[in-house]
Amino acid sequence: MSTQTPAAGTVTMYSTSWCGYCRRLSSQMDREGIAYDVVDIERDEDAAVYVMQVNGGNQTVPTVVFPDGSAATNPSIGEVRQRLGA
Repeated sequence: MSTQTPAAGTVTMYSTSWCGYCRRLSSQMDREGIAYDVVDIERDEDAAVYVMQVNGGNQTVPTVVFPDGSAATNPSIGEVRQRLGA
């Protein structure tokens, strides 16, 4: 299922192919060495529903899910690092 909690030290980023904010956060996580999985909400209907649930009915991306099960919409790389304890 596309809404599983990520493993410790990693995140799941819900994205679209055209999202500039998603590309920026991906490149920042690559640079920081943060492991992540990407789920395209345009290709995964369950993922789109999940993103809408955590964003008040909106399909806002990037939505990042952390190992503790919490989610953040368009977080900064600093917030991602902090919430991962990195």
